[in-house]
Amino acid sequence: MSKKISVCEAKVYESIYKKYSKSLYSFMYFKCGDADRANDLVQESFIKLWNNCAKVIFEKAKSYLYTIANHQFLNEVAHFKVKLKYEQHNSKDDSNIESPDFLLEEKEFMDKLQLAIDDLTPGEREVFLLNRIESKKYREIAEMLGISVKAVEKRMHGALVKLRKSIGKNI
Repeated sequence: MSKKISVCEAKVYESIYKKYSKSLYSFMYFKCGDADRANDLVQESFIKLWNNCAKVIFEKAKSYLYTIANHQFLNEVAHFKVKLKYEQHNSKDDSNIESPDFLLEEKEFMDKLQLAIDDLTPGEREVFLLNRIESKKYREIAEMLGISVKAVEKRMHGALVKLRKSIGKNI
C-alpha cells in the first residue's frame, strides 16, 4: 500500500514550485509573448494549486498547473477578443451612442458572463471557448484535445446548461 503524498504540505508544494515553475513560465511565455503576463499566469496557477491542494494529487500537480495556466490564458484571449469586437462595433457606429444605463447593463452582463465562464470545469471551458470564440468545429476540437466528438458534445452541452443557468439568457 503506497502512501499518498499531499500537495498541501509546504515542503511538497515548494518542491513542486521549484520543479515546474521555470518550465511553466517558458510554456506561458511561448503562448503569450509577454514576460510579465507569463509570470503572472504562473503565479496565479500556483495560487490555484495551493487553494485546491486537497483536491489535487501529487502525481497530477504538473498537469493541473499547465491546464490552469492554459485556461487562464485562453480566458484572457477570449476576453480580449470580446473587447476588441465591442470596440470595433462602437467605432463603426458612433451615430448610435448608447445611454449610460445601457452601457452599465452591458458591462454588468459581460462581467456576469466572464464569471460564468470562469465557473465552468476546465474541460467545458476549453471546448466552449474553442467552439464559440475560436470558431472550431467539434471534430477539430476533438482532434486537438485527443478526445471523441461525443466527449466534445457532452462538454459543450454541460457548458451551455451551466451558462444558461448562471446568466438566465439564451446563449
